Amino acid sequence: MKITLNKVLPTPLASIAHNDNSIWGSFIELNEGQRIMLNASSGKGKSTFTTTTIGLRTDYSGEIMYDDKNIATFSPNDWAQIRQTKVAVVFQDLQLFPKFTVKENLLIKNQLTNLYSEMEIIQMLEALEIGDKWNQECGLLSMGQQQRVAIIRALIQPFRWLIMDEPFSHLDIENTERCLKMIHDRTIEQNAGFVLTTLGENHGYSFDHELKL
Repeated sequence: MKITLNKVLPTPLASIAHNDNSIWGSFIELNEGQRIMLNASSGKGKSTFTTTTIGLRTDYSGEIMYDDKNIATFSPNDWAQIRQTKVAVVFQDLQLFPKFTVKENLLIKNQLTNLYSEMEIIQMLEALEIGDKWNQECGLLSMGQQQRVAIIRALIQPFRWLIMDEPFSHLDIENTERCLKMIHDRTIEQNAGFVLTTLGENHGYSFDHELKL
């Protein structure tokens, strides 16, 4: 699935000066399977890019296309299907259920498609060194542990694109590397692409493209 941004400019960012190489107000194609770093300083719209691109915000000018379809025409049912099988997201604020356990947060998501077994999900937690948190309430985890849960939650669905908004901001180098390996392997399995927003750190990963806000 190709994502195209045709002169997209979110309304809250319209009064801010953007560089000539910014994606805002430009024509940008995100081609299937690409691994893209979206680099921007604070306040330039990283989270706005995420929420706008996946249809949670509609206050923008221009067009966003999934293949040949304008996302402004999608119905709630269209979006429900897309968010289950086409686009996975790691939000900056994570959007976990804090009173639910790690198990509950992950199985709620997995039950939408039943892509993995419970044991396979536990093995993913163990690979990111949080296997012992299975029955822990998410709100009692550290922010770094919550980020790893949110990353796994995004990875346990089918997707063509994985959109991640500063997913490693609370992780050390070793845990970032573990997460990036899992993300890389999972996108290879799915023949999918990802967009990772960052303040400029490439986390030692060889991206296909770097875009700027």
